[in-house]
Amino acid sequence: MKLPNFFIVGAPKAGTTSLYFYLGQHPQIYMSPIKEPNYFAGEMRLDNFVMEARPRIAREMRALQDYLRGDMRQVRFGGLVSNWDDYLKLFSNVAEEIAIGEASPCYLWSETAARNIAARIPHAKIIINLRNPVDRAFSQYLHMVTVGSTRRTFREQIHANLNCDSKLLGPLRPLLEFGHYTEQVGRFLGEFPASQIHISFYEDLVRAPGSLLSELFSFLGVDPNFVPDRSVRHTEPRIPKLPGTVYVLKKWRIWPHLRKLAPQALVPRLRSLVLHNRAALVMDASDRLFLTDYYRGEIEKLAKLLNRDLSAWLDAGAHKDF
Repeated sequence: MKLPNFFIVGAPKAGTTSLYFYLGQHPQIYMSPIKEPNYFAGEMRLDNFVMEARPRIAREMRALQDYLRGDMRQVRFGGLVSNWDDYLKLFSNVAEEIAIGEASPCYLWSETAARNIAARIPHAKIIINLRNPVDRAFSQYLHMVTVGSTRRTFREQIHANLNCDSKLLGPLRPLLEFGHYTEQVGRFLGEFPASQIHISFYEDLVRAPGSLLSELFSFLGVDPNFVPDRSVRHTEPRIPKLPGTVYVLKKWRIWPHLRKLAPQALVPRLRSLVLHNRAALVMDASDRLFLTDYYRGEIEKLAKLLNRDLSAWLDAGAHKDF
């Protein structure tokens, strides 16, 4: 029986997808073919989602069963794997790899994942990658607009999250909750020895990816000199110029059919017509100031916990790359 011996646990929108693909290129590392199986997060179950999301998730879970019956050679994004035997199938293709891992960034936020992982795999190594929670929240919002799950402005989305009384998972939450790192990191520090936990930062991945990856390879006990291909930019936001129209098209599942009908030669031109370029994806200064104040106490607590200078996260005038 093959089990994972390391986990990329988050934070969401902090570079975990890039880490998943970079680490997966290493010949001594095996990554689960499903990114984000979410097995150890007890919160990630069908009944915990808002009602309107359940039919889509149920369809995805049925498709997941078909995938698990196949050869699982193609990477699949996301899936609620709630059965232990199904989870084990994700690692049935492990050959001679030394490090066996999966990446479910909701594990850091989950109140159950650290305890559940420790109960099953106490020797597991934990990779935590953190990002300025202000930028992390904006990046999540951009993703929501990209996939058509909201047509609110960023400030409207923030206030909808703050005023949401429901505990069900959906477009309104979690959002700001993902950025409360101190308690989240503390849960893993309470379940695993510090020697089994590697904490890095999104800034490290952006500014010195080679150094960070070499450090992670050493942490996992594989050849630190391997250099993965980093030419592909993963999960880049594609923001529609008419988000309301796209929201309706995606809600009623018309968007995928329109994409199929579009002539391939016209796709680049059509993208430029309907999508904003990256330069347009800038957070409003007032929104940055609002969220910096919201997270100020959290950032200060985290800096003490990790003994790291996080004062740059408190600079509300800084411009960031999303």
